[in-house]
Amino acid sequence: MRHVVFVAPRFLENTNRYVAAFASLDGVKLSVISEDPESAIPEPMRARVAGHYRVGDCLDGAQLAEATRKIDKALGPVDRLTGALEQLQMPLAEARDALGVVGMGVETARRFRDKDRMKEVLRAHGVPVAKSELVSSPLELSEFVRRVGFPIIVKPQAGLGSRATYRITSQDDLEALARTGLVPSAAQPLQAEEFVRAREHTCETVTIAGKPVWRSGTRYFPTPLEVLETSWMQYCVLLPREADDPTWTSFHPINQAALDALFGDAKHGAGTALTHMEWFLKDDGSMLVSEVGARPPGVHIMPMMSLAHETDMVRDWAELIAFDRFTPKPRRWACGAAFFRGQGAGRHVSSVTGLEDAFAKCGDALVEARTPKVGQPRAEGYEGEGWAIVKAATTEGVKKALLALVESVQVRY
Repeated sequence: MRHVVFVAPRFLENTNRYVAAFASLDGVKLSVISEDPESAIPEPMRARVAGHYRVGDCLDGAQLAEATRKIDKALGPVDRLTGALEQLQMPLAEARDALGVVGMGVETARRFRDKDRMKEVLRAHGVPVAKSELVSSPLELSEFVRRVGFPIIVKPQAGLGSRATYRITSQDDLEALARTGLVPSAAQPLQAEEFVRAREHTCETVTIAGKPVWRSGTRYFPTPLEVLETSWMQYCVLLPREADDPTWTSFHPINQAALDALFGDAKHGAGTALTHMEWFLKDDGSMLVSEVGARPPGVHIMPMMSLAHETDMVRDWAELIAFDRFTPKPRRWACGAAFFRGQGAGRHVSSVTGLEDAFAKCGDALVEARTPKVGQPRAEGYEGEGWAIVKAATTEGVKKALLALVESVQVRY
């Protein structure tokens, strides 16, 4: 029996999928650490949760360590301590190191979370990445611009996807950035990076003891940064039908080299993971690694992989973490996700048009949708007010369905 402790800050819809996945595994005794009370655990899975410990802050490694100690004392030795959110990876690593629990420790986790350290490690191992530097003052930022030239990208040291990421194209942009309060300092350094003009893709990789055993991949239309910069832009994520498409398979050697560098010697189970690697394909055919996360991907890539491979990737990930095992399944479908974002300056959705037309054009390709509603508050994140997931036997079929969605649906604030 493996005793798994899962950290779920809040029992929200997506997090509950992961709790349910661990709870469903034979041979797993599941305990949960959260900021929510035990009563917030959904009733259907509550009976499968052996223990619960409430903390004030799940991002505090010391609190996670103390909670795990208490669970260990009450219910027996803890074999795995895990969580699905990007922000949890460092505090989880701190707690594992403090307790000697199998899994990714602080040294490895920092290579994934600290984007400057990540680039430093990748460069040292010959992995192609964009020019970048961790800057601790406005002067250092200006010096980086002088060496690299405009445009550049500026983002937090421990980034989360493309959130809080800015493209700087001129001196005026630099001054505007300072007015937002995002000023590099010794206490809060920023990652400065050359702007790469390229098509952006992902590579999702399952590794056991640091060795890849399965890969998948998607393409962003357009890039996340373009979406952030253009508030009304609707965007898509495409997972092609062809698992052997050379666009993705030609990147696999770079993916391998990058993971070898970041996992290092993969001691104590550090190299068992599902990683999410974003990478650029330039017009000249060259490839660069952008960022890597050692956790399940967002933007509906998990449900798309589930559909494409006729499996439950959340449950597969839970089994991977609990038992260090994964059974690859063939890809049978192409999938895509379209995200609906509004136009206008208002704070609430005032109108939604084109849904019926879009869904009719999609036909049987439409799998699931969460449609924007009039009166709905404007979304804070870049995923927008609604989304739809499509599936087809061919990549072209999915492209047509995605195009119908983003061309037909219009949301206004």
